[in-house]
Amino acid sequence: MAEERGSEKLRSYEQINAKIKKGDAVVMTAEEFVEYARDHGASVAAHEVDVVTTGTFGAMCSSGAFLNFGHSDPPIKMAHCWLNDVPAYRGLAAVDAYIGATAMSEKEGFEYGGGHVIEDLVSHRQIELRGDAYGTDCYPRKSIETAFTIDDLNQAILVNPRNAYQHYNAATNGTDRVLYTYMGTLLPKYGNVTYSGAGELSPLYKDKCFETIGLGTRIFLGGGIGYVAGEGTQHFPQQQFGTIMVRGDLKQMTSKYLRGATFHKYGTTLYVGLGIPIPIINERVAESAAIPDDQIATNILDYGVPSPSRPSVRTASYKELKTGKVTINGQEVRASPVSSFKYAKEIAQTLKRWIEEKVFLLTRPVELIADHREFRPLRIRKP
Repeated sequence: MAEERGSEKLRSYEQINAKIKKGDAVVMTAEEFVEYARDHGASVAAHEVDVVTTGTFGAMCSSGAFLNFGHSDPPIKMAHCWLNDVPAYRGLAAVDAYIGATAMSEKEGFEYGGGHVIEDLVSHRQIELRGDAYGTDCYPRKSIETAFTIDDLNQAILVNPRNAYQHYNAATNGTDRVLYTYMGTLLPKYGNVTYSGAGELSPLYKDKCFETIGLGTRIFLGGGIGYVAGEGTQHFPQQQFGTIMVRGDLKQMTSKYLRGATFHKYGTTLYVGLGIPIPIINERVAESAAIPDDQIATNILDYGVPSPSRPSVRTASYKELKTGKVTINGQEVRASPVSSFKYAKEIAQTLKRWIEEKVFLLTRPVELIADHREFRPLRIRKP
C-alpha cells in the first residue's frame, strides 16, 4: 500500500468506509467544506467531516479511448482505421484501436474530431468504421467498411493520459491581432481573458500535497466510476501543475459528462467531467480542502508570445476571475471561463450523493502520486 504522508492521522479509509456503509459518514462538497471551515476553523472541520467531494468539467485534450472491434470473417489486421472519417491509432493488435480526442476528421476538419466520436459512442449513435490492411496468411482481409455502436464492442475503455490540472494558467493577448488558441479566441490588445479550472472545487487542489490521491483511487469519471491510473503526463506538482492519468469503462459513461468540442480555428477536444473524493485523513488535508477561491491564484499569460515561457501579465484569484472582470494596465477586461462551474458543482454534488447512498466506497491508493517531479522541455538539437 501507499506510504502515507502528512500530519497525525484522524481516521483511516477503513473507518470512513465503515461509516459510509452504516450511513453515518459526514460528506460535504468542496464548496460546503470551504464555508464550514471558514465559520468553524479547519481543525474543527477536520474532526467533524469524513469526506470532501470535488468536481471539474473542462476541455481535456489529452484524452481518448481504446476500442476492441472483435474479428471479422475473414479476419483483418488493420493497418489504418477511421471512425466517422477520424483517424484512429492502429499500432496495436489486429482489431484494437485508440481514438484520440484531438484527432480531426479528414473530411470535416475542425468541425468534428475524436472527442465527437467518443461523445457519439456514449450516446449509442452509429459509428462508421473503415479500415485497410496489407493482408497476411492469418489475417487475409485487406479492407473493411461497416458500422457499429458501443454495444457491439467487446471493450471501450476511456484512458486519458493527462487530466485535471491542479490549476491552469489564464490567457490574454497583447498583440494587435486575434489569436485562436486552446484557451479560446483571444482578442487583440488585452481585449479579454479566458481561464479554466474549477477553483475551490478543483480535485487536485483540494489535496495539494497528494496525500490521498494515487494509483487505484476510485473517482467520478464521465458520469460513471473510474480510477486514477497514476500521475499524468507533464505532472509538475512543485508549480501546482499536478496532473493525473485516469481510466474507466466508456460503456458506463454518458454524453452529459463527455462532450466533443471545437475551439474555433484551433482544433477539436473532449470535455470531461471528473470528480475525486478527498478523505479527510489528517488536518493538513483538511487545510488544503478548505482553501477558498480568493486564496487560489493563477497567472494571466500573454499568448501573443509564442513560447512555453510566456510572460505573466499579472496574477488573479479565482474569486476575481469569477466576477467576470479583471483589470489589466488600468483597464477593465472581460474574463470568461472555458470550463463549466455549473457542471463542476453538479459532479461534486453527485459524488456526495453516491457516497451518502452507500453506492460509492473510497479506495486506498496502492501508490501515491509523486509530490515532486522534474519537468523537462523538449530540446531542439542539431543532427
